[in-house]
Amino acid sequence: MDGNLTVRALLAQAIEDLRGASGAPASVPLDAELLLGHALGMSRAQIRSHPETVPTDERAQRYRRLVQRRKLGEPVAYITGQREFWSLPLAVSPAVLVPRPETELLVERALSLHPQPTARVLELGTGSGAIALALASERPAWLITATDVSEEALVAARTNAATHGLQRVEFLRGSWFAPLAGRVFELVVSNPPYVAEADSALQSPALTYEPRLALAGGVDGLLCLRAIIREAPQYLERRGWLLLEHGAEQADAVARELVVRGFGHVRSHRDLAGHERMTEAQWL
Repeated sequence: MDGNLTVRALLAQAIEDLRGASGAPASVPLDAELLLGHALGMSRAQIRSHPETVPTDERAQRYRRLVQRRKLGEPVAYITGQREFWSLPLAVSPAVLVPRPETELLVERALSLHPQPTARVLELGTGSGAIALALASERPAWLITATDVSEEALVAARTNAATHGLQRVEFLRGSWFAPLAGRVFELVVSNPPYVAEADSALQSPALTYEPRLALAGGVDGLLCLRAIIREAPQYLERRGWLLLEHGAEQADAVARELVVRGFGHVRSHRDLAGHERMTEAQWL
């Protein structure tokens, strides 16, 4: 890449460079644009409306360094330190899983299942706080508690809560239900680790940068899901709901676990890609 290039030229070169990487994702044009905006301090709208802008050499070089990091597989969210979820910009780091668009399905179903203005809600394994904060932004009167075993993750979640003025959310450190003795909720939601330990996806560049603790779910990927299903009834009000995200091929197995445990009204829902991405069940 040469110096004194316009925004348009820098972007075109970056896209070409990223597409030349092994296993380049379909998101290359978007990734390149997001990184350019981050490096230059420009919005995507500004990039598109001022393509003839010539950045300083320092900013252009910074952009090239960011592109190389992405080329090696580092997620854009970790490079920029931010990811949007439910229209909320969230600070993220390698201490937390990058929030995925498909996880918004959990938020949609929670809001649909409990339209009342008040509720006691629990999120297990909150990470960046994405799900809990999305719910808090939609239902300001809900009493939301979120747990995580990682103190680093809780620091990120509390930071995001403060940024968006959603400080009514209670964050507690502990594994799943451990910090919640004697408490019950109308809704329990979770996006737990559900990738099988032998799954080659864990070795892919897309996942090697993310915390394995938030991804690997035992030999068959169901270890954490089973643990949550087993314990959840102790923390659910009668007729309360449990909502779980899981892998695209795990819906039947999760549904069986829920039925055996005594849950009713078990239903799976598909994400925008058509995958059975989450299952809900009611404690009767």
